[in-house]
Amino acid sequence: MTKSSENDFTTKGNILNSALELIKTEEGLENITLRKIAALANVNVALINYHFGSKDKLINEALKVLLASFRETFLILDNLSIPPKERLKAFMVQYVNSVLKYPGLVREIGKGNISFESQFEYKNYMETTGFTIIKDTIKEITGEKNPDILFMMMMQIHAAIFFPSLMACKKNVSFIWNPIPIEEQIDYLFEHYFAKYF
Repeated sequence: MTKSSENDFTTKGNILNSALELIKTEEGLENITLRKIAALANVNVALINYHFGSKDKLINEALKVLLASFRETFLILDNLSIPPKERLKAFMVQYVNSVLKYPGLVREIGKGNISFESQFEYKNYMETTGFTIIKDTIKEITGEKNPDILFMMMMQIHAAIFFPSLMACKKNVSFIWNPIPIEEQIDYLFEHYFAKYF
């Protein structure tokens, strides 16, 4: 690697890391500007455009990096020495805690603001996020074989845990209840949701 390409790589990484930091600290992606990113990365705006083409492309790249980093939390689901219900709970606790570091990220995913260049890239994203592993774990718990029902169950469990957690961490939102710790929420959900399987 030449000195010039090393500098480009370092600068590009620095810009991307600055965008990631702003995603973590800003209230909404719409509040992140190229000027804020440039100031944090100690570069000029033209250099950001050179490396990424636009703010949207940079933010999109940063969001994909964040999503890929959550893949690590799925590793618990691969540990077959732990009973499936306990694996799913451990995964959910770890995943909620990871996601809550970047609440704006979930909002952007919900809005459909992460775009993929091709079907291959989207397929790769879906595989790396581990949704198949979650469905397989639910299948192991319930014995359900219908993929549509498994997907529905996965989405219901996801919504039941993540929605209250995200609402509780929002600023300027008066919540009508004091959320109990995530572990207790999951125990309560599983006790009722999976009752007929035990």
